[in-house]
Amino acid sequence: MDVRIGIMQTAKELDVELGSDVEREELIATIESALASGDGVLWLTDKRGRRVGVPAARVAYVEVGALSDDRRVGFGAP
Repeated sequence: MDVRIGIMQTAKELDVELGSDVEREELIATIESALASGDGVLWLTDKRGRRVGVPAARVAYVEVGALSDDRRVGFGAP
């Protein structure tokens, strides 16, 4: 599953590819609880085991995508 995080006052986005064992609803609940406090850190672990932390106060938006197995690349991709 892909997660794209927009960070305030930064032109680039942070893309994190999570493992296939991550439940979508649990992930959304984790993101919501981290952003609710406003002064915490949103921590995600990618499929390689690396941890990524983003200060909750700096998050502009979070986009939770589909499972990475569903991604298509090339001219036939929608």
